[in-house]
Amino acid sequence: VELVESGGGLVQAGGSLRLSCTTSGRNFGENPMGWFRQAPGKERELVATINWNGGATYYSDSVKGRFTISRDTFKATVYLQMNSLKPEDTAVYYCAADTQTMHGMTYVAPEYDVWGQGTQVTVSS
Repeated sequence: VELVESGGGLVQAGGSLRLSCTTSGRNFGENPMGWFRQAPGKERELVATINWNGGATYYSDSVKGRFTISRDTFKATVYLQMNSLKPEDTAVYYCAADTQTMHGMTYVAPEYDVWGQGTQVTVSS
């Protein structure tokens, strides 16, 4: 069972990146998925979460209106489109799945039980 993030990198403030989370080893199609981030010296925080069919999403206040989470069940991939990036968005971004929840939403990190290795996003000013 594996989640693999990609798409991170270095971008100037105001730029855009799209992160991808590719799943393998099992079908996460009925589970909520989330994107989290952790900056140096800070706790891991929820960025966005999406329910099993993409019909419901949630965003933290800090990214609302700039980031969009989506999922492609056929491709078994979850995306995070990040626009209008700011230096404070700099962090390692993690994809996660809550395999214990079916057809719902999950908002807190401890309830996610499968995690990717993370991808670095650096936004320069």
